[in-house]
Amino acid sequence: MASVLTKRTARGALFGSLTALVLTLSGLGAPAASSADIPGKDEIAMSPNMRLVTNIPKQGPFAAASAYNSDLAFQGRYAFAGNYEGFVVYDISRPEQPEIVSQVHCPGSQNDVSVAGNLLFLSTDSSRSDDSCQSTSKPVTDPTAWEGIKIFDISDVRNPRYVKAIETECGSHTHTLLPGRRGEMYVYVSSYLPAVPSTGTGPDCREPHDKISVIKVPLKRPQAAAVVAEPVLFPDGGNPGDGLPYPEVTRATSGCHDLTTYPDKDLMAGACMGDGVLFDVSDPEEPRIVDIVRDDENFSFWHSATFNNDADKIVFTDELGGGSTATCNATIGPDKGADAIYDIVGKGRKAKLEFRSYYKIPRANADTENCVAHNGSLIPVKGKDIMVQAWYQGGISVWDFTDSRNPKEIGWFERGPFGDTLSPLGGSWSAYYYNGYIYSNDIQKGLDVLKIEDKRTDKAERVRMDELNVQMQPDYFD
Repeated sequence: MASVLTKRTARGALFGSLTALVLTLSGLGAPAASSADIPGKDEIAMSPNMRLVTNIPKQGPFAAASAYNSDLAFQGRYAFAGNYEGFVVYDISRPEQPEIVSQVHCPGSQNDVSVAGNLLFLSTDSSRSDDSCQSTSKPVTDPTAWEGIKIFDISDVRNPRYVKAIETECGSHTHTLLPGRRGEMYVYVSSYLPAVPSTGTGPDCREPHDKISVIKVPLKRPQAAAVVAEPVLFPDGGNPGDGLPYPEVTRATSGCHDLTTYPDKDLMAGACMGDGVLFDVSDPEEPRIVDIVRDDENFSFWHSATFNNDADKIVFTDELGGGSTATCNATIGPDKGADAIYDIVGKGRKAKLEFRSYYKIPRANADTENCVAHNGSLIPVKGKDIMVQAWYQGGISVWDFTDSRNPKEIGWFERGPFGDTLSPLGGSWSAYYYNGYIYSNDIQKGLDVLKIEDKRTDKAERVRMDELNVQMQPDYFD
């Protein structure tokens, strides 16, 4: 059974009472001229149109530096936040005074989360002794080790109940939901081989691994959830990689890092290590490749993907260095560790992905700050393509890619270096817009709630969602 730690009200301090110095800097889009422009350790800087509303620090077993905060999902008045030690449920009905409702201690990185109705899905991509929440680490070479998806009943958010576990090949680094047509939910499980296979593979995770696992979950009978398909997405083996040293390296494709579905369009975008992919998912158990693109010059590791609301563009991210290195500096430059914007040209099976431009935050970071493009979501403004995005210690960027050839930043927030070295990992893992506010799960600092006040984004406050899993994109204006 899961260990549930129910907390009393836990409120973060408003930014005015933070011990960190807040530096409100002007000059949006202007790169830092020198190290003097980089905020000091634990200092906060932001554009004039951004406001840090509050922060709730990590607590209890989640407070350790090694207990990284990870992904976020939303349902009604609640935010669900993953952590390498489990997940946290926040009451965000009053965004300026959120409260911790419960913490579920269930170790197993990355613990990415999604929600659907009364169910929460949790990814485990670390080798464990068993599928319980009391498991311990176990060598991946041990055939009895477990990795995969856990399912919880969250009908009582104060006491989530562990329902079911499904083992999947190579574990579940991330996962993505896709609704079925008969009261079921499909869970697409993304996993991949490590950079050095000999150090991280075992009897349940071997080459070639060019597939995903598809779990079918009857929403009224989640105990019956099971793997129903393991489609091979890359029968030709995918990108072979180039074997070059960092930062020129392009990783070989041996699975997918992240998938994003757009159910209303029967589409899915795949960030699959060495490949960016557009899929047709009209048959949920047999995703069909529509087009594949590669960028061996500037992309090292295709990490995640976001459609615009019209589903005629995709923003792919490159997680150069795995998120643990300093890439937001002059040494790496503006095109590596960045976003790449592709237009979807044509319809149906003839659709093609055509590259338009790169986007990277225009501020220099210290060499002690891990910084690279990471998880973000659309800010729903009709007729515009605007996104909020996490950049680890590069902070949070709000940017407009309506003109896919000329993206531009319109707001930002960041903290100074977390420490004096690149270890431990720090910064914003996921930054998502939900019902008028930006929520950021900071790896070390906890949950940040932010507000952007700008005429270019204000209309988004009219769009209200009952549920949001960013990797299952809604049509905000349907």
